[in-house]
Amino acid sequence: MGLKTASSLSCILRKCVPHLAISHAKQTHAQILVHGFISNVTLQTDLLLVYSKCGVLQDARQVFDKMVDRNMHSWNILIASYAHNCMFYDALGVFDSFLKMGFRPDHFTLPPVFKASGGIGDSYLGKMLHSWVIRIGFEEHVVVGGSIMDFYAKCGDLVDAWRCFVNLSMRDSIVWNVMIGALGKACFFRHALECFRDMLDEGVKMDSRTVPSILSVCGREGNLMKGKEIHAQVVKHHIFGCDVAIGNSLIDMYTKCGCLHDSEKVFRTMNELNLVTWTSMISSYGVHGKGEEALALFKKMKYCGFQPNCVTITAILASCSHSGLIDQGRKIFYSINLDYGFDPSVEHYACMVDLLGRFGDLEEAFELIKNMKSVATASVWGALLAGCLMHKNVEIGEIAAHCLFELEPRNSSNYIALCGIYYSRGMWDGVSRTRAKMRELGMVKTPGCSWITVAGRVHKFYQRDFSHPETEMIHEMLHGICPRVGDREMTTESWQA
Repeated sequence: MGLKTASSLSCILRKCVPHLAISHAKQTHAQILVHGFISNVTLQTDLLLVYSKCGVLQDARQVFDKMVDRNMHSWNILIASYAHNCMFYDALGVFDSFLKMGFRPDHFTLPPVFKASGGIGDSYLGKMLHSWVIRIGFEEHVVVGGSIMDFYAKCGDLVDAWRCFVNLSMRDSIVWNVMIGALGKACFFRHALECFRDMLDEGVKMDSRTVPSILSVCGREGNLMKGKEIHAQVVKHHIFGCDVAIGNSLIDMYTKCGCLHDSEKVFRTMNELNLVTWTSMISSYGVHGKGEEALALFKKMKYCGFQPNCVTITAILASCSHSGLIDQGRKIFYSINLDYGFDPSVEHYACMVDLLGRFGDLEEAFELIKNMKSVATASVWGALLAGCLMHKNVEIGEIAAHCLFELEPRNSSNYIALCGIYYSRGMWDGVSRTRAKMRELGMVKTPGCSWITVAGRVHKFYQRDFSHPETEMIHEMLHGICPRVGDREMTTESWQA
């Protein structure tokens, strides 16, 4: 085999890292032991790095624990590996030991620690670390600054996230992506699009992470024109065309904008499909009421070797619910454990309750909830309440509503649904009691909203809202066309209701 020096073994280990060659790395580890080089700090650090990069964290930790002389690099590797694999408490535990050993964090240590703090929602720790960053002078470092922004965004603190963003003198695409994603997640869609435009104006090119974020914003706002514009950019830049995450985002965007045909077209032209792709397309068929097509695609997906996960099962059950395919939905639901190896989740129960409720099988739906292994959540009781409203079932509807009052004491829609059940049965005392309770709690009905995109601008209309600059002209037009819609003349007041 020839004499192997510590230097050559180190070189082999470092070549294993980009290829994630774990088998080769373990063989090299054995050679290190055979040649008596295990106490070599460089080789120990190389082993720690390759095991961490390959996701073999148990082996990485064993190497780390046996290290007599741990340098800054070895601490940073282990902290970052735990954070990258969402083992946030382990990352923070190692960081605590790191501080007790007298080390001072650098710009490599801090980003994964902020990620761990955001991952567990520990705003106190993150803010304490932020003050530390200011004291040691790393606030202007683009990677550290971006991680602080991401921490605040994950904790729902957009004000501080925006403040960090504005204070950064240098902003790369990663920083812009964090801010765009945070604004979109918080439903500030217009601001997210403005942020995207500002990014392009500053000469920062969108990358494979920008595209899914901005497509998600377009889909959730219903901005089809901007979504198609981004799609055109994807087609223009061939490097994006092979990105499966971007393809999945396009399917989702077109689905949310009501363009099933475009979702199908993207699906058919994708070079690579993963489980998310199949699930997204199944969901697309479901929300458009194409349950049969969703079931056919579900079957094809399994034929192609993809094993459904919890999200896929939720998508197919929801598709059955939207299309009234009760027998098929029952068959899938009751075979989850046997066919796929996991118990039905709360989301699966909610879908099944919704399916039964739509068909009026409210007693069966109620029994299903009572037999749940876990505690029923608001989504499950909400599905039952919706079925009771649809079929005017007071008895079960009251049970579902009162459970929801406990789970969501500030959600006015539950009170409104119960009012609707009472109203449908002419139970005016029940309507009065429920409305009085809403007044007592200071609740108001959330106004209904619809929107339309005209010439790239989104126009939103709320119930009884007359703030749109062209309200008068719109009402005149509605007054003219309503009599032609059906036999019963619809007045302007009926559109305002």
